[in-house]
Amino acid sequence: MGYYSYKIEHDFGLAPNPFGEFCTLAICKGAIRMNKRLKIGDWIFGTGSVKLKKLHYLIYAMQVDEMMSFEKYWDDPRFQYKKPVLNGSLVQLYGDNIYHKNPATGEWLQDDSAHSLAQGVKNSAHLDADIKGERVLIAKNFYYFGDQAIKIPDEFLAICSEGRSVKSIAIPTKDADGFVSWLEKKHDPGIHGDPINWKNHK
Repeated sequence: MGYYSYKIEHDFGLAPNPFGEFCTLAICKGAIRMNKRLKIGDWIFGTGSVKLKKLHYLIYAMQVDEMMSFEKYWDDPRFQYKKPVLNGSLVQLYGDNIYHKNPATGEWLQDDSAHSLAQGVKNSAHLDADIKGERVLIAKNFYYFGDQAIKIPDEFLAICSEGRSVKSIAIPTKDADGFVSWLEKKHDPGIHGDPINWKNHK
């Protein structure tokens, strides 16, 4: 079992998107999504940052169940509810199922979303960075805390990335195994809070 950890600078419910039955990572964090070592059963930890005033807190953890292309994600009936609705609820606004190809030209299309520009104009910077990640990660076993983020016990701080890059092979397996065991004993899977940055909408 492998482990991947990174610091979250923004938490809008977009990356990750924890809503519904599945937690998905479809945009951002291309370094994880395209990692050739990543396999089914691996864990991803998103921890807080100074910017969020949540350093060394757990925002979410997901155990990867599936990996699929953007086009399969776009077409899969299970994930239609993750397509954004900009005049809908906050959950709908931050849908992450936004990429597919024009069947006639093969050009990548970016749906009107939190990652596009005003009036649905394509944001090429986001598009290029997102599709570089190559695939969407999907988890049924996940813990999302958001604004109820939990403090990571001192004995497990080695799971945290202290820089801006993803931490993976440098995570001590014993510490990560212990942290997952602790998490599973202390908390039930699922959603425990709202995205931290939703306070910006209030």
